[in-house]
Amino acid sequence: MTGISGPNPPMPPPPRIPVDLDLRVWGMGADGHPFSQHARARNISQGGALLSDIERDLKIGDTIAVQNGEKKARCKVVWLTNTRSAQKIKVGVQLLKEQECPWATLLPQAPGQMPATGKAQRRWERHKISLGITLRNDRSTLPLRVNATDVSARGCYVETLSPFQIGTALTAEWFCGAQKLISRTFVRSCDPQVGMGIEFMGLTTEQQQRFQQYLRAMNPFACSIEHANRN
Repeated sequence: MTGISGPNPPMPPPPRIPVDLDLRVWGMGADGHPFSQHARARNISQGGALLSDIERDLKIGDTIAVQNGEKKARCKVVWLTNTRSAQKIKVGVQLLKEQECPWATLLPQAPGQMPATGKAQRRWERHKISLGITLRNDRSTLPLRVNATDVSARGCYVETLSPFQIGTALTAEWFCGAQKLISRTFVRSCDPQVGMGIEFMGLTTEQQQRFQQYLRAMNPFACSIEHANRN
C-alpha cells in the first residue's frame, strides 16, 4: 500500500552567526525625527541581523538603513526591546527583498554556493557606485540634486531624507561620461527618512546599453569579478 506523503516541511531559517560588528544605522525614529548613529550587530544571517546599542526608539514595520564598510542595505524592523542596560535598545531587522547582504563575506558558504545577491534575476546588473543625479518634480521649479546608489540602466536608489511618494513622476538628468542623459522616471519604492527607488522610463535600448557599459567601467570590483569568473 502506497502511503500518502504530507506537505513538505518548512525550510529552516538561515543560520545566525554570533559577531560583534560595528555598523552605521540611520532612518526615522518613532518620534518622527531622523537619526544616524553607530550600533553593534550581535548576530547576523543572510536575511537579517540582531542590532544593539540603538539609541532611538523605533517602530515595528519601519524601514531603516544599515552600512557595513562600503556595503549598504535597507531593512525592516521586525521586533525590538529596550534592555534598560548598556546595550540600550535591541532591534531585530530583516533585509528587504533583493537587497544585497552587507555582511555576506562574514557568513560561511556551502561548497559551490554563491552569495545571494538577486543579480541573476535582473536584466541589468546593479552597481554599488555613487552617481550624481538631478531630479525635477512637475509641481516644483526647484531642482533636487541627489546622490544615487545601487544603479543600473533600469533605475537606481536615491538616498534622501525627503523621498517622494510611490508613483510620483519625475524627470532625471545625469551624465554618462560626456553625454547628458534625460529620462522620465517614477518612484517605485519609498522609505521615509532613508530614500527611494526610482525607475527610468525614458531611455532607449541604445542609451541603456551605453549607460550599463559606463557603469561597469566605473565599478572596478564588478570587472574583477568578471575576470575571476572567466579564469
